[in-house]
Amino acid sequence: MRNSNQLLIRSVQKMLWLCCLTLLFACETEPVIQEELGEANLGVKKNHNVVDVLTTHMNIEVESTIPSGWTTFRYDNRSHNPHFVLIDKLPEGKTVEDSKAEVVPVFQEGMDYIATGDWDNALAKFGELPAWGYEIIYSGGTGLLSPNHTSEITVYLEPGNYALECYVKDSQGVFHTTKGMISGMVVTSEESGNTEPKPTMEVKISSKAGIEFDEKIRPGKHLVKVFFEDQTVYSHFVGHDVHLVRLDESADLDELNSWMNWSNPVGFKTPAPEGVEFLGGMQDLPALEGNPNSHVGYFDAHLKPGTYAFIAEVPDPMGKNMFKVFTVPGK
Repeated sequence: MRNSNQLLIRSVQKMLWLCCLTLLFACETEPVIQEELGEANLGVKKNHNVVDVLTTHMNIEVESTIPSGWTTFRYDNRSHNPHFVLIDKLPEGKTVEDSKAEVVPVFQEGMDYIATGDWDNALAKFGELPAWGYEIIYSGGTGLLSPNHTSEITVYLEPGNYALECYVKDSQGVFHTTKGMISGMVVTSEESGNTEPKPTMEVKISSKAGIEFDEKIRPGKHLVKVFFEDQTVYSHFVGHDVHLVRLDESADLDELNSWMNWSNPVGFKTPAPEGVEFLGGMQDLPALEGNPNSHVGYFDAHLKPGTYAFIAEVPDPMGKNMFKVFTVPGK
């Protein structure tokens, strides 16, 4: 009798599994993307084990413990402000609480001096950063994302303690980190089981050549591979990254160029420049050294016909060839 029940249960489970597969493939072949974007899905394949990250105001909600290896994050910005999520690998023995106590206040006080034009005191304040603060490894993250948008990224994470943060500024010049947008996360030695994705397009960035990519981009759903050929520290204490923005006719490119530097008193300050829609991207990654996976990250992009740009968060990205405007054609 027990064996008969087990066979019945297995049969039911098999039927349910087949039904789920049928629904899954039906969803994947749904022509909504083709209708909305003018092109069919370009063969994008993503990992199924996804870490959800949520913002509803000045917060970052994320699982406290995740496995290591290739990791896909889905960031849902349900707030009224643009945000990003930078993933910081902290030195051994340090936690997010150390960052909150010893790093965040220093940057805020330094920024307050900059806002008044007092660069001498600002630089003196930044000199109070703890020595371990210079050992933080920026490990990717979601690029700038406008309100009520979502974005997925995939990066390779080594085991360790991490902090997830957003240092966009509010209308008064206060960093979002100061207002609570920083959370801790532990990455264990257990492997996630995810594999490196297969991209549909590639972007390269370096301090010498700037941002490079094939500008013949079809509309549709893309998975963008960002390859960091090198990395350096600029005058605003961080390196280069890649953000995707959609531009309408009212966008002022010079204003956006200045806004992308947080150390500019009006930079990274909300509201964001008019006519600019932030669609994600890839935050700072190290240069090619150590783990060969550490210098590559992936992000999704749903490109409708229109005008876009890849832009880096550096002082004067135009002058560094890191502000590249491109057009996605229609049918």
